[in-house]
Amino acid sequence: MSDLCPLDYRYGRDGMKKIFCEESRLQYQMDVEAALARAHASLGTIPKEHADEITRISCLKHVKAERVNAIEKETKHDLMAMVRAMTEQCRGDAGRSVHLGATSNDIVDTAVALQIKAALEIISDDVDTFIATLAKLAKKERDTIQIGRTHAQFAVPITFGFKIAGYIAEMLRHRERLEQITPRACAGKMSGAVGTGAALGDKFFDVQKKVMKDLKIEYEPAATQVVGRDRYTELICFLATVATSLERYATEVRNLQRSEVSEAAEAFDVKKQVGSSTMAQKKNPITSENVCGLARIVRGFVTPAFESQVLWHERDLSNSSAERFVIPHVFSLVDDMLFKMNDVFANMSVNRERMKANIGSANGLIMAEPVMMRMTAKGMGRQDAHEIVREASMTASSQNEHLLDVLLRDKRLRGVMTEAEIRDAMEPANYTGGSGEIVDSMVAAAEKALKRKF
Repeated sequence: MSDLCPLDYRYGRDGMKKIFCEESRLQYQMDVEAALARAHASLGTIPKEHADEITRISCLKHVKAERVNAIEKETKHDLMAMVRAMTEQCRGDAGRSVHLGATSNDIVDTAVALQIKAALEIISDDVDTFIATLAKLAKKERDTIQIGRTHAQFAVPITFGFKIAGYIAEMLRHRERLEQITPRACAGKMSGAVGTGAALGDKFFDVQKKVMKDLKIEYEPAATQVVGRDRYTELICFLATVATSLERYATEVRNLQRSEVSEAAEAFDVKKQVGSSTMAQKKNPITSENVCGLARIVRGFVTPAFESQVLWHERDLSNSSAERFVIPHVFSLVDDMLFKMNDVFANMSVNRERMKANIGSANGLIMAEPVMMRMTAKGMGRQDAHEIVREASMTASSQNEHLLDVLLRDKRLRGVMTEAEIRDAMEPANYTGGSGEIVDSMVAAAEKALKRKF
């Protein structure tokens, strides 16, 4: 049986999945073994020729995954299988210096740190690309008037650019979080069986520092047999938070694409794309729905990440099997989701005429607040103004009238506001507050962060 996991045939992009494939995992672990040998040689604990030879054979050209798997079937130990396969390939007696002073998780956890580092570089690029797309869209739609909604009901006017500006702000926070979390998530160890470094002798601290400097990652300053799993928990929670933000944006697209709303929609190839196998007219927000579903899977991995943080004494093996699922799946899915949501917003269809029509369908009710505020500015008490506008709104709603007509009949407004002032207060374009300036500031923040103009 093959292709059991949807990542094998449906979800995820090749670049990210390659980082976590079996051969890449083996290569990253050999990279760590080679760095360990070089550290030993620099400190005089093994001959330089041994380090050179170990470095030479630490690649898939010499150490085949098939051979490692064959040895593992006998030893029932994956890391030791790799060590033996490396030793077999070494010329002379260099093989005796492979894995010197290390324990399995020195290699495994440090290799995972290298995988995480590579994966976060892709996520970083994804985030920057998405921020750039959002900034371009926000700038383009800066002054596009749209109804703001609360409780799924019409509220007061906003601009579509203002909505997107909020997404930029959120993604910029994620960008900052990513920068902060990277050194904490990308930490290895080279400190032996329980973290004391005893097997590495009196040069333990130097060995560990040199290995991690060679690999350009941090090291666990007070390890047990493993790197502290709080690092992984924070990482998975961060990625789940990004996924949840993407689900929020996707949910908004789905709602705006509803037939009765129709203010924005995913791009649809009318020449080739099929929306439904039976309803030929359908144009469904399939990518946004896909992202919403994947976000739920990503959040589902948060619990095993937390559970894997709790290990017996200096370590046990209960985390290992869970992490083999959690880390590759979460990275692959979040990368996939960022790519898809970028495509949605980069090619989004914005229906400005429908936005205007929906504003018109409100019969002026969305302008109740600005009328009230204009009344208070003219000297009326806020509570009195609220009650007048509330009563007028209820009348307009129940009798299917325009709020303007009801207000113009209300004798209580005479002497407070002129007809022209009431009409001006009820113009949606006059009541978007600082929407434009907020768009400008968030586009500028994106430009500063990404060091380019939009």
